Amino acid sequence: MARNQTSAQKRFRQSEVRRLHNKAIKSECRTYVKQFIEAVQAKDAKLAQEKLVTMTSRLDSARSKGVLKRNAVARKVSRMQKLYNVTFAAAN
Repeated sequence: MARNQTSAQKRFRQSEVRRLHNKAIKSECRTYVKQFIEAVQAKDAKLAQEKLVTMTSRLDSARSKGVLKRNAVARKVSRMQKLYNVTFAAAN
């Protein structure tokens, strides 16, 4: 009986550590998305391009770690790329 309880407690501790780690990664991803959107709204094409590359890299990293789902990342990157293209199409 005691063994099951201790293994359940260990599993709880492990899942809590993972939850906090995943929460930090998701928060970081949201921050990069916001920074990209702010750069687009400021009409700064060079900064927006840099933020887009960084954001895409961080989202892909979160996907490879299993924090975010593959299609969710693909959808987010696609929408942000489309936003960039529409906003700065006349500039190119």
